[in-house]
Amino acid sequence: MTSSLQQTKELTMVQAITDGLKIMLEEDPTTMILGEDIGVNGGVFRATDGLLEQFGEHRVIDTPLAESGIIGTSIGLALNGFKPIAEMQFQGFIYPAFEQIVSHAIRIRTRTLGAFTVPMVIRAPYGAGIHAPELHSDSMEAMFTHLPGLKVVIPSNAYDAKGLLISAIEDPDPVLFMEPMRTYRSTRATVPSEKYSVKIGEASTLTTGEDVTILAYGNMISPALAAAKQAKENDNVNVEVVDLRTLYPLDEQTILESVEKTGRVVIVHEGHKTSGFGAELIAFINDKALFSLRNPIVRVTGYDVHVPFFSIEEHYIPNATRIYKAIETVLHEE
Repeated sequence: MTSSLQQTKELTMVQAITDGLKIMLEEDPTTMILGEDIGVNGGVFRATDGLLEQFGEHRVIDTPLAESGIIGTSIGLALNGFKPIAEMQFQGFIYPAFEQIVSHAIRIRTRTLGAFTVPMVIRAPYGAGIHAPELHSDSMEAMFTHLPGLKVVIPSNAYDAKGLLISAIEDPDPVLFMEPMRTYRSTRATVPSEKYSVKIGEASTLTTGEDVTILAYGNMISPALAAAKQAKENDNVNVEVVDLRTLYPLDEQTILESVEKTGRVVIVHEGHKTSGFGAELIAFINDKALFSLRNPIVRVTGYDVHVPFFSIEEHYIPNATRIYKAIETVLHEE
């Protein structure tokens, strides 16, 4: 909880991430950052701007363009007493490093019967909406929730971003920290200047309602809230918007409480529909709360195509209009 005596700042998400990195680098000399262009250039999104000057090249390290090497090196550092924070310049660049993650990072605790852990964070900017070329706009979070031993965290605002990042750095196991690029500078939030944490594995209920539940995360929180507002104004429908914040581990209790209350669910994510994270949410709700449902669950997702370029990119991304139509569907499809 934030004391009224604490100093606060109005920060964008990317500023809050920088603030969290700075606090952890100041607090713990074993914490270090490594990635492409994070030092001299301050990162492609300026999330590490100024950190090289303050902490030096041995703790803020510009690496070669080799994602597998970045993650492999981070695993070795983590096994030898350091807390590496590895940046993938874009989530779509992570695929060469997938073997290091799936074969080593997530298995070492089990492989060594708990003798060793891998306290590392992988920062990965993700999502469409910034008009980037191929591979820069992927939302492949579902791939990583299939990996036991890897926590998957996705903040949607500046306050959560700083608190969750600090929790991720302090976690004894690997954490994939996915940062929604479209939200980096689109909003500001009041953020405590000092250190605080947001617990991994706890969702946040942003609006309360009795008619429909929306489950969303990351970039999709803004259009979900806009659709909920539209439903209230147009139809007097009260929508409960739940920001999952963590996909693995999942806050099952918050989801079930909301579903059992409303009986109608809309799931929103910008990743592809087939085998997207929404499918796992549907399976979980069907397993645990099937008889609470009054209508079938509706998904609003990205399409089963590669994220299109530039002028047609906006047609790919779920928006408030599509989500509002889904609310109407789940209300009236008896």
